[in-house]
Amino acid sequence: MIFKDRQQAGELLAEPLFAFKSKNPLVLALPRGGVPVAAEVARQLSAPLDVLLVRKIGAPFQSELALGAVCEQEEPHWNESLLARMGLEPDDLAAIVTAEKKTIERQNRIFRKNRARRSFARRFVILVDDGLATGSTALAAIKFLKKRGAAEIVVAAPVAAKSTAESLRSVVSQVIALNEPDDLLSVSYWYDDFTQVEDSQVADLLA
Repeated sequence: MIFKDRQQAGELLAEPLFAFKSKNPLVLALPRGGVPVAAEVARQLSAPLDVLLVRKIGAPFQSELALGAVCEQEEPHWNESLLARMGLEPDDLAAIVTAEKKTIERQNRIFRKNRARRSFARRFVILVDDGLATGSTALAAIKFLKKRGAAEIVVAAPVAAKSTAESLRSVVSQVIALNEPDDLLSVSYWYDDFTQVEDSQVADLLA
């Protein structure tokens, strides 16, 4: 199933998530691409929407390869097997981590207008992204949510690599993906329109 754009993907993703409407869910988006998807889910479920600020820690000279992720100024979550395969230690990526934390601070000012983040304690959380490749950002977000007392976590995405979805199912209540290909290729492959989401669009959707 190829999606027209993120909005249509959100409309379709909302359908299997209606089962959770009675749980008064909080819909959390992984920015930036997850926000238009999550906004449609939240609209259809009449649920509150917020972002969870997570940044991928890319490999040196190969920024698209996620070696880990950092969430809301927490300590990074690392993909230990990828680090070992590349012969790297976390200290080797300290400068990248610092830069990503600064980006999170900037996004907090732009997206939330410095509003306090919603409490996750005892909440049923639906964590939404536009696609799950390695799952590094989702894992960092899940760790953060559990630490802050989320009662239950469901991860939802229009497309997820099958191995990633299976891995995430071991740490959350459910993973709901409309497509689970063995070979993801890239998240953009599954969208006709995968235009980059701008900061201003995220801010408008959250407002």
